[in-house]
Amino acid sequence: MDALYTAAATATHGRDGRTVSSDGTLDLALGVPVEMGGNGQGTNPEQLFAAGYAACFGSALGLVGRQAKVDVSDAAVTAEVGIGKQGEGFALAVTLRVELPEGVDAETGRKLVEQAHQVCPYSNATRGNIPVDLVIE
Repeated sequence: MDALYTAAATATHGRDGRTVSSDGTLDLALGVPVEMGGNGQGTNPEQLFAAGYAACFGSALGLVGRQAKVDVSDAAVTAEVGIGKQGEGFALAVTLRVELPEGVDAETGRKLVEQAHQVCPYSNATRGNIPVDLVIE
């Protein structure tokens, strides 16, 4: 693959530290969620992954929508990223909730969401590695 763009970020002190992008536009305090025994002060890797996946999937949906000549520019994508114990370690699971704009019929919307799932780089990276459920709302 010839990369069109490469993002870089450095995290220090793991989940209770800080993460900063190489260009400085992202600079966030990290914190362990209360549900995992932390104080919840700061964002966490699952939130960052959810934000990236939702944005990327929305762009993929826009691409396939334009190709099909269907306006999905007002679609909203919510990514829910769960983390839990699996064996000796931890695993992730994702639910993508896609809210399609009015005027997009259910069958067309389903096809576009499935096509976006084939195009999205996050979907391609996770395929076969973690479960991803697609929900159209």
